[in-house]
Amino acid sequence: GDQKVWKDAEDQLRNVVKMRNVEAFEGVGEAAMYGPKLDFITKDALGREWQVATIQLDLNQPKRFGLVCTNEEGKEEEIVMMHCAVMGSIERFTSILIEHFAGLFPVWLSPVQITLLPIADRHADFAHEIAEELKKSNVRLEVNSRAETLQNKIREATLQKVPYLGIIGDREVQSRGVSVRLRNGEDQGVLNLSDLISRLVTDIDKKK
Repeated sequence: GDQKVWKDAEDQLRNVVKMRNVEAFEGVGEAAMYGPKLDFITKDALGREWQVATIQLDLNQPKRFGLVCTNEEGKEEEIVMMHCAVMGSIERFTSILIEHFAGLFPVWLSPVQITLLPIADRHADFAHEIAEELKKSNVRLEVNSRAETLQNKIREATLQKVPYLGIIGDREVQSRGVSVRLRNGEDQGVLNLSDLISRLVTDIDKKK
């Protein structure tokens, strides 16, 4: 395209950045061949910079290909083309997230949001009953009913960085509750099922 078209596209992107009050700098010479673009740069937990998204404003290709739409007045009108790579490579984006959080994903993002730990075999049925209720609220969970000590189960779940640990023993079965512990070891006491579901769903919905 000619210089006027490029300047028009650049000015539009400058106006968008200004309207949105986004911190930005101009990378002269970094535009792709179709038109100017916005590259979104973020820093991970180690302070390293990563380009995670690119939005390109293309006023050139529609002209070359004669791409038009019909406007409200029934007249043909040239379109504007946007090239959007919101995450780039999903694998690369995921690897950045893993490094940034050092595996300590927030609850909403964790593959397993709570692990239920029945202390003995006699507590397993109640653990699975709790699990079925949590699944109805789309909570991602696991039940570790293996014949191991509670300490080993807690250690394994903590190493896997599961946000919530739900411990179930005689007291919990009798009270129809779950002893809740966070992955940092903080004890949350015994929660009844409705309170546990409410807490998990709130953390997930609000993306805490």
